[in-house]
Amino acid sequence: MLDSPVAQLVLGVAAGAALAWLALVVVLFAVRPRGGLLREALRLLPDTLRLLKRLAGDPALPRGARLLVGALLAYLALPFDLVPDFVPVLGYADDAIVVAAVLRAVVHRAGHDAVRRHWPGSQDGFDALRRLTGLREPSRSA
Repeated sequence: MLDSPVAQLVLGVAAGAALAWLALVVVLFAVRPRGGLLREALRLLPDTLRLLKRLAGDPALPRGARLLVGALLAYLALPFDLVPDFVPVLGYADDAIVVAAVLRAVVHRAGHDAVRRHWPGSQDGFDALRRLTGLREPSRSA
């Protein structure tokens, strides 16, 4: 049965997909927010979604940043998760981890001022977002 080239191809594609998924889980685990930051990420989700919508619609942002935001919004709209809920730690938090990882890239491309301008929440929420994304406060020259 496995002597058939079609069966070998199907088995190879399935094995490749399984390895790619496993690599994704490892990457998600590596970039997950540490300590209480994951809890903060979940708490900030409504404001973060509004931020993403505003960033995606801002023509002043670099095209790459807007494309990343658009891809993230498309991912969040999918009815299934990349990591099933029964996987410990990552199962329920994969969306928050993906959002934090993509926001890190978007924030570094778009800059502090653009993200601050579009942030719909409180200053405390923005400070938490900065911790999650690694966004540094811009240095002020005198």
